[in-house]
Amino acid sequence: MVNYRKILVVINPEQERQIALERAVKVAELETDAVLTLLLTIYDFSYEMTAMLSSDERDEMRAGVISQRREWLDEILTPYRARGMQCEVKVVWHSRPFESVIQEVINGKHDLVVKATHHHNFLQTFIFTPTDWHLLRKCPCPVLLVKEGHWQRGGNIIAAINCSSDDKEQQGLNDRITEEGLGVADLLGASLYLVNTFPGTPVNVAIELPEFDPHAYNEAIRKHHESLLLSHAERYQINPLWTRVAEGLPEEVLPDLADELKASLMIMGSVGRTGLSAALLGNTAEQVIDRLPCDILILKPADYQCPVEAKSTEP
Repeated sequence: MVNYRKILVVINPEQERQIALERAVKVAELETDAVLTLLLTIYDFSYEMTAMLSSDERDEMRAGVISQRREWLDEILTPYRARGMQCEVKVVWHSRPFESVIQEVINGKHDLVVKATHHHNFLQTFIFTPTDWHLLRKCPCPVLLVKEGHWQRGGNIIAAINCSSDDKEQQGLNDRITEEGLGVADLLGASLYLVNTFPGTPVNVAIELPEFDPHAYNEAIRKHHESLLLSHAERYQINPLWTRVAEGLPEEVLPDLADELKASLMIMGSVGRTGLSAALLGNTAEQVIDRLPCDILILKPADYQCPVEAKSTEP
């Protein structure tokens, strides 16, 4: 059963409408004794570089800005607190927003991070990694990236898994995605679809081997993946009617499936990446984000170790 009782909401000070907060409230209303923590990370380089101010004066200016932002967040929370919802506010001064989020997750032992997302252009992707992608790679708890739209009871949820992998970590992640999907579907009164994708026939093989039958090859691969998916679904007593096997790259196929099924949420896994691989273009989950028409919930393997140390971000 899903347990999202400590929910961290990442606030965007540049947006008037806080869709992450709206979605977090929906999740909190489905739980018992849920607590929302609104986190706002602020940083102004000019405060650090002002030579005319002493260190104490800069500290006072930062404290003043933080105090104003806390008042703003308290004002936003007024109607929710009036309804009896438990809400907390945290404003931190930090130059790297994703680190402040992860540190708060660790220090506060949060069960879920909720953050609004937006389209990232190719140049952004190549030159620097957006906060969303850092969270996908490094956040130890589930991350819910929210887009425009609303959750509806009785809708559809997609759990995207990789049944063909022999990797034990991926297999464990498949189980976690499925279990989380069943729990979320139960909370929302929604239907859960299990989805698995497979690559089509390599073009070079079809060209180099005239006797090669790409149709027969595709059918054999499809049946193999269908068998694996049905076996996985049977373990969780999921009706075969609620399974889908699709040909193509995940980043191309999954958004189309989400649109076709009118899904309100897709659940995926991310194994996390560091070092040189993290500097390259994103993994499947990262590539799907921009194309997906619905919210996306990203899970890590159960034994994932966060590379960011827990330390205080308070001023």
